Formats: sequence, C-alpha cells, structure tokens
Amino acid sequence: MKLMGKNALVTGSGQRVGREIALGLAKRGCNLILHYHSSGKEAAETLREIEACGVRAISVQTDLRDQVELKSLFSTVDSSFNRLDILVNSAAIMEKIDFLDVDGDAWYRSMALNLRAPFFCIQEATRQMLPGKGVVINISDVAGLRPWASYPVHSISKAGVEMLTQVAAAAFAPDIRVNGVAPGPVMKPEFLDDDRWNEIGAAVPLQRSGNAGDVSRAVIFLCENDYITGETLAVDGGNKLL
Repeated sequence: MKLMGKNALVTGSGQRVGREIALGLAKRGCNLILHYHSSGKEAAETLREIEACGVRAISVQTDLRDQVELKSLFSTVDSSFNRLDILVNSAAIMEKIDFLDVDGDAWYRSMALNLRAPFFCIQEATRQMLPGKGVVINISDVAGLRPWASYPVHSISKAGVEMLTQVAAAAFAPDIRVNGVAPGPVMKPEFLDDDRWNEIGAAVPLQRSGNAGDVSRAVIFLCENDYITGETLAVDGGNKLL
C-alpha cells in the first residue's frame, strides 16, 4: 500500500508508542485520526505536530471499553474522512498483579481494552474499508508470545491479540491485510527506574533497549508490504530467543 493520502486511525495515539506510530504515518503522507482516552493534553500536542506535517488530522476522545463510544468513534471517522484505509490498534494497559489477586475488575480492565476493543475496532473498520483494500495492524507485546507470570491478565490478553490477528487475516483476505507488531523493551514503563530499565535492555541479545521509533517503522513496513498478512513482527532486540 502506498501511504500518501491514505486515512489512518491509531488508537491510543495521544502519547508513548501510539503517538510515535501516528507521527510516522503522518510523515509518510497519511491523514490521521488520533484516538485518546485520558491523555487530552498530550493528544493536543501530538495533533499539532501531525498537522505540521501538512496532512489532515483530528483527535477524538473515546473510552474504547464502551461499545456505544467505540461505534461513535467510527461514525466520526466516516463523517470526517468518508473512508478508512488503515487501522492501528495500539491502545492498551499493562497491569502488574499477582495471579491470586486477579478479580473480576482486574480481568475486565485488561481484557476489555486489550482484546475486546481491538476486535470490535476491526469489525467497524473493515465495514468502512470494504469494498476495497485496507490494512490493520495490531500492537501486541512479547508478553503475548511468552508468559509473564507477574502480568497474567496482560499476557493472556496479548496472546488473544495474536490469535485475533490470524483470525482476522483469514477472514478478510485478500482485500484487507491484518498483521501484528510485538514490541519488547522499547519504552520504559513509568513505574521502572532507569537502572532496572538498562538491565532489561542489556539482557536481550542485542544488549540494548529499543525505542518507539522502532515500532513505528515496523508498522510502516507492514502497511507498505502487500504480500504479508497474518504475521506478527517482534520488535524486541531478540528477546523472544531467550
């Protein structure tokens, strides 16, 4: 897919990795729909940076866990841009919790945003993409490829995203390609100190942490390569080899 002039929705694009993905697509000429939930200040700044790229852009506040709000987001996309070409499911949460402490609320928080929302975002997006071509990129996590015992619900939700990617790719081929990107240590979580983050980076085969730009470039690659679908590209410095 040639990206110039295409319309892209990136969920969770107000800050962190989602922001870098949105900026990367804008720099390749995509018009952007920035979705955010609570990071309004950061989303406003990201919107200004994207508009400086000379493309059309809007920001939309939505709680993707709410089905009514999710549908409203896509109604806004349709009324503002008429067509959607690219969906990047980036919005997610990552909660550290002991397996025995997981209750219904903790389960719902992660599953509703990390897995349920991407499923229904794909459903709504493909209705706007068809008939025609389209691309969906799901941002997974290396925790979906290897179990993280300290993040049980997060790991399970991201493993679900891996299967969602494959099921959707099979369901919508050949018109819509669906792929995933599984980041490893590319952006320091707010709760980690610098020393621990450096230790994590040094432990992977490439002996360093990555950055959000590495994920953005992987997303762009999967958007542009028309002969890849149903795959997940790990951007992890070789972490999955350990």
